[in-house]
Amino acid sequence: MRTLPFRLASLTQKCTAALLSLAALSTPLHLNAQNKAPTINISDGVVKMGLLLDMNSLYEDVAGMGTVTAVKMAIEDFGGKVHGMPIELVYADHQNKADLAGTKAREWFDTQKVDMIGDVAASATALSAVEVAKQKNKVIIMSGPGTSRLTNENCTAVSVHYTWDTYALSAVTGRGVVKGGGDSWFFITADYAFGHSLEKDASEVIKSEGGKIVGSVKHPLNSQDFSSFMLQAQASKAKVVGLANAGGDTINAIKSANEFGLTKNQKLAGLLVFINDVHALGLNVTKGMQLTEAFYWDMNDETRKFSRRFFERMKKMPNMLQSGSYSSTLHYLNAVKATGTDDTATVMAWMKANPINDMFVKNGRIREDGRMMRDMYLFEVKDPSESKYPWDYFKLKATIPAEQAFMPASKSVCPLLKK
Repeated sequence: MRTLPFRLASLTQKCTAALLSLAALSTPLHLNAQNKAPTINISDGVVKMGLLLDMNSLYEDVAGMGTVTAVKMAIEDFGGKVHGMPIELVYADHQNKADLAGTKAREWFDTQKVDMIGDVAASATALSAVEVAKQKNKVIIMSGPGTSRLTNENCTAVSVHYTWDTYALSAVTGRGVVKGGGDSWFFITADYAFGHSLEKDASEVIKSEGGKIVGSVKHPLNSQDFSSFMLQAQASKAKVVGLANAGGDTINAIKSANEFGLTKNQKLAGLLVFINDVHALGLNVTKGMQLTEAFYWDMNDETRKFSRRFFERMKKMPNMLQSGSYSSTLHYLNAVKATGTDDTATVMAWMKANPINDMFVKNGRIREDGRMMRDMYLFEVKDPSESKYPWDYFKLKATIPAEQAFMPASKSVCPLLKK
């Protein structure tokens, strides 16, 4: 809605009353430092967001329609409009193909007038989409992918890595397992950007804690047969077998480890395990496993309220990717509302300048490299006897402050942190 100029001195009492009534019905504006409402300049009269997702493969359960649902909930909770202008959402399946993700991102920015892309589950697809967003000077906010490259050597001024990354998984889970006596590791790693980053980051943490890496093996994305990898892991005699994979690959690897009896003599460390994975495998298989999370549905009244609403729609509890997408959508929309524009530089500046406080994160902040800084949690999967109701799976072992969980600025090569 455009703001019309009025000469206040000439307003009659009747006009004043009418204007006050109109203001009460309108979307409230965030005032700037000079106590003036922002000039509204939203391109095309629409705030359009796009989600790039895995809709039909190994990450379908941990992202997929669950992420779409979470973002729709955020748009609804926001009110469905910004300054009277509609919020639109589109989504597409990138099929875990980097070239397809890049092509779709370019199409959306060039011809579909998309203002922001979200999620982008999977690291290779995210790296591709980020490059396009950088070229087109458009906002991209990622809750799905994990590679720490997104805020390190591949950082950009237009991208936000919102929920987690491979460095945090390594710092929290890796350090916790080593301190518990698991000082020799063998990795079973997904052979693409995410797996490579996770193994690299975890190896550095393990070595820094006095542990050693005795070997590793790479497996193709979306593997069904892990038998040969398990035999190599057993032969290594490592105390810990680290799973540097995710989604369906993690589920299949854990199943195979139990079938081969690996867990009788070696400890299994799932570096990225979602509540969906625990639900699919059951507590008898996953009990005692330690894992790193940014969100658990049963932590407090706020998380339970959101999660039960989500459950009504999806018939499962949300994970950190889905709840992170909800939170990041609200933060983006609040930025558009506060600034009155969808201009990339303006929106990014507001998002970095303002803290994030919602059911997903308290006192979150976006660092100059795009890393959203927040506390992370180390959980242990409950024994079946400890679980009192459906989806009661985790017990909190430790809360890790953001500065300890994520890569310190001093270690990063991102030039945005060197200014």
